Amino acid sequence: MNPLLSLLQPYPFERLRQLFAGVTPNPAYSPISLGIGEPKHAPPAFIQQALVASITGSPSGLASYPATAGEPKLREAFAAWLQKRYGLSLNPATQMLPVNGSREALFSLTQTVINPDTASSPGEKPLVVCPNPFYQIYEGAALLAGADAYYVASDPARNFAPDWDSVPEAVWARTQQLFVCSPGNPTGAVMPLSEWQKLFALSDRFDFVIASDECYSEIYFRDEPPLGGLEAAARLGRSDFKNLIILTSLSKRSNVPGMRSGFVAGDAALIKQYLLYRTYHGCAMSPVVQAASIAAWQDEAHVVDNRALYRAKFAQVTPLLAQVMNVALPDAGFYLWADVAGDDTAFARELYALYNVTVLPGSFLAREAQGHNPGAGRIRMALVADTAECLEAARRIVQFVRAHHS
Repeated sequence: MNPLLSLLQPYPFERLRQLFAGVTPNPAYSPISLGIGEPKHAPPAFIQQALVASITGSPSGLASYPATAGEPKLREAFAAWLQKRYGLSLNPATQMLPVNGSREALFSLTQTVINPDTASSPGEKPLVVCPNPFYQIYEGAALLAGADAYYVASDPARNFAPDWDSVPEAVWARTQQLFVCSPGNPTGAVMPLSEWQKLFALSDRFDFVIASDECYSEIYFRDEPPLGGLEAAARLGRSDFKNLIILTSLSKRSNVPGMRSGFVAGDAALIKQYLLYRTYHGCAMSPVVQAASIAAWQDEAHVVDNRALYRAKFAQVTPLLAQVMNVALPDAGFYLWADVAGDDTAFARELYALYNVTVLPGSFLAREAQGHNPGAGRIRMALVADTAECLEAARRIVQFVRAHHS
């Protein structure tokens, strides 16, 4: 077996199952989960109809092998969306590819980028830098590519911006890939242009790839949409998008996580090599999913409606929770990242036992690094269910904190 598999840590939800083992939640309350970031709003009917039409049409969308690069109409839909959303002009033939959700792409892109045979001294591996807390795929992708992960803590005093200035030069010198997540999971923070400028300068100096995870970009609470990585590059005159790949998805934008549909875009030289990898990897998108994806990327009305649902929900839930804990409306995303002023695992376990509400301990989403776990003492709450259910969960949490943590 691949010995690198032994380096992988249990996924946060497996750790949550272990934390709750042996606990019988209070039967007086129906179960409510704020633990998993899985969209629960209804998928748009027109996307489902496009999926069915592709299956039943003549010829059927199931009747042929898909091309790894996707159909030209699909890549043109990506390009049109990038133009409409960010004002960008990218080449559909050379600067973008369909992927089976951003999770798959985050992993496989790293396998394409990392060269494990570049150590300057015995036993020294290349590095993948990522924010801390983070989406655990970043870590697993790095380890299975033969790299080590280096974790950069988010700073609550700076809107949870990772402290890139704390990274030693010796670390940047070994870095082959940097993961950024904006809007962030779990913090919801959006990276400003100044931060992008800093990272581009580091990438130029040390020649590493920036992989920008932007799957939450369409759920936001400010008037101005979140700045994207390609948009930042274009504003800074980097029209070739050197060493930059953005990854996005329909899962959150269009409430279709089961479709496993997204795309990557950016540096044409990287896209060319990534296409070669994907051709052998065998991860072409189904023609049926391609047809539904074209319909989804071409429509913005459902995205506006979806965003309005989240805005209304957060406007009601956040002030309620803010009565008893340090929590504020994020820039974007569908999580609340709350300070519970104590042991986050004990908080989650007791809340589940007494009120049958599931939240995710923040320490499960981070790693101990530089002597500190930046997720400790926090919980992540995914407000993905309907407003009534989220409000009921919030009321129980308020009651729990007042009764047991005041």
